[in-house]
Amino acid sequence: MTSSVLVLSDQDRATLESWTRSSTISAGQRERAEIVLAVADGTGVSGASRTLGVSRPTVIKWRDRFTADGVAGLDDWPRSGRPKTIDDAQIIAATLDSPPGSLAVTHWSTRLLGKHLGISDATVARAWRAYRVQPWRQGTFKFSTDPELEAKVRDVVGLYLDPPANAIVLCVDEKSQIQGVNTKRDETSE
Repeated sequence: MTSSVLVLSDQDRATLESWTRSSTISAGQRERAEIVLAVADGTGVSGASRTLGVSRPTVIKWRDRFTADGVAGLDDWPRSGRPKTIDDAQIIAATLDSPPGSLAVTHWSTRLLGKHLGISDATVARAWRAYRVQPWRQGTFKFSTDPELEAKVRDVVGLYLDPPANAIVLCVDEKSQIQGVNTKRDETSE
């Protein structure tokens, strides 16, 4: 039967303790360091499991990997599964290209770009998050794709140039780039 107490070198203990305080290390690495330190301090598998809120098999797994490979054993191993078919750089490059005119949109959505590239929208969203890309937030003027825009602009400008008699013309633009919607008020609710 394997002993549940580990003996750590001073260097390994210093490394693991620095991982528990680091803000740049992954949460998984921090948890693994805490597991190994707890077992090395004599807490045992069950005690470490209760204290850290992880399962006994998790404690045993990381204890055994540390025993076999030292600190390097706490690294993530390559995961199985299909390798990536598209690179994040390709997703970002495609995002920077304007969508085809046939889509009648000003910018890509995750679903549209995913369909265009033949990948899932979750893959697009993951790449956008990783590189902090937000195509809906551009610092440039966006011109409407509405085919009736010219007629609508003429109507609005006409109100300013020749307002109806005894009328005041006001313009309120609280949210740019959001289409105004006609709403019918329920006359009975007043």
